Amino acid sequence: MAHAHVHRSQHSEIHRTHRTGWLRAAVLGANDGAISVASLVVGVAAANTEPSYVLLSGVAGLAAGALSMAAGEYVSVQSQADLEAADMALERRELERHPDRELAELTAIYESRGVEPAVARVVAAQLTARDALGAHARDELGITEFSRARPIQAAFASAASFAVGGLLPVLTAVLAEPRYLTTICALSTLAVLAALGVTAAHIGGASKWRGAL
Repeated sequence: MAHAHVHRSQHSEIHRTHRTGWLRAAVLGANDGAISVASLVVGVAAANTEPSYVLLSGVAGLAAGALSMAAGEYVSVQSQADLEAADMALERRELERHPDRELAELTAIYESRGVEPAVARVVAAQLTARDALGAHARDELGITEFSRARPIQAAFASAASFAVGGLLPVLTAVLAEPRYLTTICALSTLAVLAALGVTAAHIGGASKWRGAL
């Protein structure tokens, strides 16, 4: 029982680094959706256009923006994934051709982090025996399971978050009185942006006030 208690206590920290990828895409998409669609709705409404045209412009902006965000995020993250794959392929070839040199390289990495040379050599040898490519990917290239690029996930997250962020201005165009539309849309969008900042700060463990501002 004591051993189990110690084991749990050693793993009680809650880390948030693994949330970086999807959180970035979600917050960026939602902010972009709220600002872009609200600006479009307010601009069209300010021209004293018919309410149906204002709504149509908002819906069109919502659809176009979501597709654009998804495509842009996919291309960006796919480029990162291609670079990671190329680096992994190069590392795999080096491990096959020059295993001793790669072992020395891994040992030097651990030594540079403060591990004694003899211990660093043992650790490098053990990790190499278990998963050489994984050890080099993590400690030499900085590629981990949490940081690995996921283009499809990023694209869907960006599109969905843009749609969620842009939904409020569209609803405002449907529900608000035409003469108050620009004011209500602007104020509600500011409130949404502040809420997004608070949410992102809460998930990331940062200051909620700073996130809102």
